[in-house]
Amino acid sequence: MTRDYDTPRHRGTENSFDWSRCLGASVCWILCLTLVLALSVPGSALAQLASPNKAGVSMGHLHYVVKDVEANKRFWIALGGIPFERGSDVLLRFPDVLVILTQGESSGGTEGSIVNHVAFRVQSFATVEAAGLKVARLANFPGVGSTFTPEGERIELFENAALNLTFTQDAGYQDAMADRHNHPLPIPIAFHHIHLYLPAGKVAEAKAWYAKMFGGVPGKRSNYDAVDLPGVNFNFSEAPKPTVPLKGRMLSHIGLEVENLEAFCRKLESLGVTFDVPYKKDGRTDGAILTDPWGTQISLSEGLRVLALPRR
Repeated sequence: MTRDYDTPRHRGTENSFDWSRCLGASVCWILCLTLVLALSVPGSALAQLASPNKAGVSMGHLHYVVKDVEANKRFWIALGGIPFERGSDVLLRFPDVLVILTQGESSGGTEGSIVNHVAFRVQSFATVEAAGLKVARLANFPGVGSTFTPEGERIELFENAALNLTFTQDAGYQDAMADRHNHPLPIPIAFHHIHLYLPAGKVAEAKAWYAKMFGGVPGKRSNYDAVDLPGVNFNFSEAPKPTVPLKGRMLSHIGLEVENLEAFCRKLESLGVTFDVPYKKDGRTDGAILTDPWGTQISLSEGLRVLALPRR
């Protein structure tokens, strides 16, 4: 079966990779890197969400509906997740993201949907393989590969040797956190990107929408139009064939963590967003659900950040 990967070989409209570094943020990056390294002791302290941007937004979670929760739990633990349970769900902490596993049936994996895949950075594929997972390396593209969950969901991986990780911010932007993509990963694993495959002619529109709605930093990740939020880089490409909405797939939705969520939801409504599930306060994790104009279901939460903190 042919699969689409983040390389020019598999996307004919793209050019060769270009390593470029964002200017004017080197001092801030050193401070950020020092903080990250400080958090690396103890190791469990790595598994927390990124600090929010000025809009109050950061990456939150990936919610998978799977047939065999235990088998998928073992996969995510091998990849580096720290497991815990909340009700009937299994959650796994990673740097910058929570992975949530719920038992159930889905209509299939992300491939063929608006969200083609998600990706993590690792220091080395050898470490992933030493944990018992297989990495399918992409020939002629060093540092790019994929591993697969027990139910066939592709998780893209980039090791430090990869040449297509860099993020160049659009003119007028100098965000120190977004500059993290232009440096080697100093920790074992971290969440990297969510790649949307859009209808023809919609890439620029999607890029503008994500930047406006969530306060993201627009730019390019390698040759892809992109928007960066703390903890995640949204990538946008034209789909080679029609896609379906994300709802009902194995990755049932993506989640963003938001400070002052109630006020944030009012702001989105003023910008024309209609919520699938309006803001609801439940005392522990407040939430709301929307769908972007192209079919990506997005859960907004306030309170998952506390769950992502390691227990002491």
